[in-house]
Amino acid sequence: MTAVLRSSFTSGDSISHLRKFLRKFGFRPEASSDLVRNAGGFIHEWTPFLLVACYFVFSVCVYCFCGEAVIEVFWFMYLTTNFYIAGSTVLEAFLSIGPTRDARKAVQKVQSKDWTFATPDDDLLVVDLLIVAYLPNEQDIVIDRINYALDEIKYPSHKIRINLLYNTPKPIEPLESELQELATKRSHFRVIKVDKSQSKADNLNYFFTLNTGADIICVFDADHYPHPYGCRWAVERFIQDKKADIVQGRCVVFNAKVSWLSSMIAVEFDKIYAVSHPGRAALMGFGLFTGSNGFWRAALLRDLKMDGSILTEDIDSSLRALSRGCKIVHDLNVISYELAPTDIPAMWKQRLRWAQGWTQVSMRHFFLTWRKACEGDRRGFGMRFGLFSLLLIRELSYYLVTQYCCLVISIVFTQFPKSPGTLARFVFFPYPVSEWFFIIRYVAIPFLLFRIFLMNTPQHPLPNSNPNNHLPGALRVHIQALDDHVLRHLRTLPGLQRHARSLCSCATACAVLKVEPHETDMSYHNFFTVYIVFFIC
Repeated sequence: MTAVLRSSFTSGDSISHLRKFLRKFGFRPEASSDLVRNAGGFIHEWTPFLLVACYFVFSVCVYCFCGEAVIEVFWFMYLTTNFYIAGSTVLEAFLSIGPTRDARKAVQKVQSKDWTFATPDDDLLVVDLLIVAYLPNEQDIVIDRINYALDEIKYPSHKIRINLLYNTPKPIEPLESELQELATKRSHFRVIKVDKSQSKADNLNYFFTLNTGADIICVFDADHYPHPYGCRWAVERFIQDKKADIVQGRCVVFNAKVSWLSSMIAVEFDKIYAVSHPGRAALMGFGLFTGSNGFWRAALLRDLKMDGSILTEDIDSSLRALSRGCKIVHDLNVISYELAPTDIPAMWKQRLRWAQGWTQVSMRHFFLTWRKACEGDRRGFGMRFGLFSLLLIRELSYYLVTQYCCLVISIVFTQFPKSPGTLARFVFFPYPVSEWFFIIRYVAIPFLLFRIFLMNTPQHPLPNSNPNNHLPGALRVHIQALDDHVLRHLRTLPGLQRHARSLCSCATACAVLKVEPHETDMSYHNFFTVYIVFFIC
């Protein structure tokens, strides 16, 4: 055996001789490599879940052994943070009413002129519309989205170029040939394959090196259906507001009916894009680019580029733009429809990446709250406090909420309620201040109902007032199915008050009346339909 082994390594490549030697004894190195690769993938995929599970188990155990005085301190700390987040959400909901009314009035004005906008077509800015795709994952939808963009977007073809930026680890035929053939038939469509790209940031950064002469660059993920007039609304905003550097639109989930999870994400997106973003912009004076349906001044985006080392490179680019004194605005009329994850594994991967990326961004840009502003930077106290709230309090709140859950679970284990009265006191009134929290939220609910209803009195619909008529048939079916889903819930609900749970729920429900600024026939029935469904969620 020793002689054979020595002879195997005396000449040539030692690795190739080792493989030949192992094959003599029936061992296949390729199979071992596949086994190691699969094991590595399994460990990489499940390690975050196991770490999170250990985090919850360890936290519950710690609280089980804490004294009552320590528990009381933790309880007040966690509840105070949650109350701050809920209160700021309610405030954002109120302040988002103004932008919503402005957006609705703008739509009505354009509709009354048969969708004729203020700026003549020849005076519009030149737009590069980027669709960014990773073909192994999105090869089944990319042709559909491109055809939709080419056929449905209402913007002069000589003023817009639709660009597909994609990367793929291996050739995908006949899809790539079909894309090149389509590019030869449509003069304002271009296909750009980015070799050696590893991410969306790599694709975008390669495009930024090309001199296309565009005034505006807008970015879309491959699963998006931009609203036919979304691009026009964004350019009109740039023309009207010369100081605007970035216009972020509203993203709407259109596959909400596919699963319970996607319907919950649809609620979340409506709250984020229809309430939080415009409300925060009105309150704190800054917006955020969220990665898709965002429009940039081309020179600014080419200069900033995307940082591929950050998992949420979109938020990072927003904060770098803010550090330069740039102005980011949110426009509720700039709408795009997108897909949401429909199962837990897909959502887990998405949210894990978001959580890691937000932590990176918070650590990198938290200095904006105190560092001296550069020349031309309009960073006042309101913006600084908003960045402090966004990058520190909001980031910590997620950990504190999970700790509060662990605290409640530990109390259930150590002091399990044995009667309905004990359970009610445990849930609502564990400490005297709880009574005030309870009163405040149930006083706020009817007040917010009345306030929002006044802002959404019925209006007379205008001819062709529904912009969804411009969408492709498949997308209209999804939207109509969501409407039917909402109406079915209305017939089965016993009442409103018993579904009200917290100020945060109330603020989330506030999004309903403001989520669709194009809707011009918002009636009392529609108001309570969607409001009640949001309380259920």
